[in-house]
Amino acid sequence: MLYLVRPAHAGDKRAWQGPDSLRPLSASGGQEAHGLLTQLRDYPISRILSGPAVRCLQTVQPLAEHRDLRVETADALGVDAYSSGLVALLLDPVASETVLCSHGELIGEALTRLLGHDIDGDNLVWPKGSTWALEVQDGQVQHSHYLPPLRLQDVKAGY
Repeated sequence: MLYLVRPAHAGDKRAWQGPDSLRPLSASGGQEAHGLLTQLRDYPISRILSGPAVRCLQTVQPLAEHRDLRVETADALGVDAYSSGLVALLLDPVASETVLCSHGELIGEALTRLLGHDIDGDNLVWPKGSTWALEVQDGQVQHSHYLPPLRLQDVKAGY
């Protein structure tokens, strides 16, 4: 199983005055990042890969700390990367039990290539802070499951 995560909410990029790669998570994005602890609590995870943007790293950092794993950066998950690199990572048999955090543009292209428009009854969506759990065998996605963004207040409310 692999877990494809889109970075959590990082605020309005037009209002951010620095380089986009340094734009941090917003307060709600921080809650979504902590929501990954609940979303992925029952899934085995042995590795975490992230694009180099601050918002990607901050999205998976709470999960990495909770699982006592380090976050590895991968340029293939960066905002300017090609979706073919992400697809290759997703189909790599070595990537089992890996969380991959990448950007919406790449995720959309990769999911469309791998899953088409609708698979297993899930709509093909990838909002900020969401996760796709993908079971890959022999270079093909055998099963997929969409996990919507989950904020701390959702967890406390019994989501």
